[in-house]
Amino acid sequence: MNIKRKMGLGKGLSSLLSETPAEVVQEEHDSFEIPIDAIETNPYQPRTQFDQEALEELCASIRVQGVIQPIAVRKIGDKYQLISGERRLKASQLAGLKTIPAYIREATDTQMLELGLIENVQRENLNPMEIAMAYKRLLEECELKQEELATRVGKNRSTINNFLRLLALPHEVQEGLAEGKLSMGHARALLGLESQELMLKLYQEILTRDLSVRKVEELVKNVNIKSSTTKKGKTVSEPKKFLETYQHHFGEIFGRKVIVQADAHQKGEIKIPYASRAELEQIMEKLK
Repeated sequence: MNIKRKMGLGKGLSSLLSETPAEVVQEEHDSFEIPIDAIETNPYQPRTQFDQEALEELCASIRVQGVIQPIAVRKIGDKYQLISGERRLKASQLAGLKTIPAYIREATDTQMLELGLIENVQRENLNPMEIAMAYKRLLEECELKQEELATRVGKNRSTINNFLRLLALPHEVQEGLAEGKLSMGHARALLGLESQELMLKLYQEILTRDLSVRKVEELVKNVNIKSSTTKKGKTVSEPKKFLETYQHHFGEIFGRKVIVQADAHQKGEIKIPYASRAELEQIMEKLK
């Protein structure tokens, strides 16, 4: 396989990956012209959607100026596997290029995943759900702690947590967020609801009525207040109904109104009123 050496371009991800000799020894600032048809895409690529218009704009730029920033690849047998730069690779293919400048690096599967995820997240051109999934994979598959992840991607922990919380949204809402049907602000407001059923219902209202983030926050607040009031009402009314049932049964047994009382801990007393000694004796007979 013919590889043309290209000198003088930036080091890119070389600070994170070590160079590999491949078929020639690579200098610190060297990149090589590699046949595009010899490059496989990164199986760990976090991006699932590409903006076609932006891709065509990059393609037009490449036709005029060429690929300014080399992609990064690793050698796999006679082929190369992309580490980072999938947009540049796709745009170069659209432009009809046969070769593309690339850094050849050594990388394990875990490094491929980590670097592919981090490189994309740092460029901030993923949609919110892709970022959320990227963070999740970095935590789980790369076994990073949140502090380490925050350092690697240059974000604070609260930002990372806000993205991870998006994974609790119903699948339909996640798709809408990925497609830009609602904003990150809308999504965060929806997460204030206690059930996915309520989230879906309000999500449909957002789409139908084109609700602002502030309006959604207001609606979520009102729903939660109503829900809280209903719960408090149930807490009071259910024990009351329970006691009234027993009062009714005792009243039928003793032939008079019986009072059953209980406190919050379900401790209480039964009061059986009587007007004479004869009525008391009747009560005693009933108890026997």
